[in-house]
Amino acid sequence: MKKLLILFVMAFAINVGAQESALLRLNYKKGDSYIMNTKMSQDMGAMMSMDMNMILKQDITSVDGDTYVSEMKITQMTMDMSQGGNNMSYDSSKSDEELDAGGKMMKSQMGPMLQAVITVKGNSMGEISETTVEPNIPGAEDLAKQSSNVVFPENAVRVGDTWTMTKSVQGMDMNFVYKVKSITKEVVLLGVSGSVGGMAEGTIAGDVKVDRNSGVPLNSTINMNMTIQGQVMITEMTATMTKQ
Repeated sequence: MKKLLILFVMAFAINVGAQESALLRLNYKKGDSYIMNTKMSQDMGAMMSMDMNMILKQDITSVDGDTYVSEMKITQMTMDMSQGGNNMSYDSSKSDEELDAGGKMMKSQMGPMLQAVITVKGNSMGEISETTVEPNIPGAEDLAKQSSNVVFPENAVRVGDTWTMTKSVQGMDMNFVYKVKSITKEVVLLGVSGSVGGMAEGTIAGDVKVDRNSGVPLNSTINMNMTIQGQVMITEMTATMTKQ
């Protein structure tokens, strides 16, 4: 009986010790530079479909305590769109001579975004306090808001812990629920669920892999199944962040 009691106490102690915690924070340093590769697809059946690939460069220009300022610039963009039976493609790396009429029309709308510098001010918890675009190109700020930022909770988290975050983009209110799935020395894996409201109604599912040391979301996959004015739209978005 005594041996069994000792084994039970040891097992309990090991189990408690295994409940490792992680304090998630963005630990940017001035001069840090990242490349974000974002892929997004939207499918509304016969009505419309779109595939977009966007590469952004993010430079951390200043860090003061828990506050940072970064500058983001879209360096490359490709888009394939089908709408009402018309197919159009745009590739920012191609010259005007290489683009067809549809590509040139899309370039007139999307091309100016590649000239914009998006300045973001935030804190180590991932909260964004200010976003400016110079020159003020319509749509550039919304593209930046679709990047995979996560607002971290105040306290350290353990496996099974959850917290919530809300984000508004283009009239849609997105309510995220994050749940810690695993913690290692290098990575904290988060499961994502939630709902969409406002101009659209739907659900959110996915996962985010966060670098434990820097707090940077290394990989994320977000899927949204929404209904907009009676039309079903399925959106899939993946993003990878690589330090330069």
